[in-house]
Amino acid sequence: MIAPSAFSKWASHYDRSRRQLIPCFDEFYSAAVKTLSFAGTNQIEVLDLGAGTGLLSAFILDAFPDARFTLVDASGEMLDVAKDRFSAFPVQFRYVVGDYARELPKGPFHAVVSALSIHHLEKAEKLRLFREVLTVLIPGGMFVNADQVLGKTAEEERVFRESWLREVKERGVSETDLAGALERMREDRMSTLEVQLAGHTAAGFARVDCVFQDKSFVVFCGCKEREAVYQQGEI
Repeated sequence: MIAPSAFSKWASHYDRSRRQLIPCFDEFYSAAVKTLSFAGTNQIEVLDLGAGTGLLSAFILDAFPDARFTLVDASGEMLDVAKDRFSAFPVQFRYVVGDYARELPKGPFHAVVSALSIHHLEKAEKLRLFREVLTVLIPGGMFVNADQVLGKTAEEERVFRESWLREVKERGVSETDLAGALERMREDRMSTLEVQLAGHTAAGFARVDCVFQDKSFVVFCGCKEREAVYQQGEI
């Protein structure tokens, strides 16, 4: 379960330091959007889990201007910022304050996406969520998670953390914003990438893959298989 209080207090200025706190910001979000492949239509239904201020949905909206979005977050204050961001698109966006680890909005959705949120769930919660996500996707739908992962070993995790701290300081993050990030990181319950890819496969996703990684920042995905259609006389 995600504690909304850890994020609500930072809602009004959460976005201002994103590029400092995510050293691979452009590549990270671009990889998530490019993974969404829905040829022939922009009219897709997107469920954004832990949507926060709507940053990932904003990138997806640029690529799919006719898409419709359901943004879910445990913090109403974070979603209030998202409402301001998307105030020009009242018909295309709806907002749900709630714990997506307990219950997902009813589908079906073409895409379920998330950015920097699911790593706050315990391992068992993550694996249960993956199974639930599959149930709300249309056949052929996609689950794309842009998140942070635990290093495979204690040494790799140490390198990830030390590199991140050095890079964000080099990028000029303010002491206030760094303190906020470190406070929010107390809510981290990260799992390794390998555990989560295996969890996707066990949940029933097809074409499970990691499409981007920069130390702890990763984008991985899976697809819901289309229902096989067999005609008489065909194999």
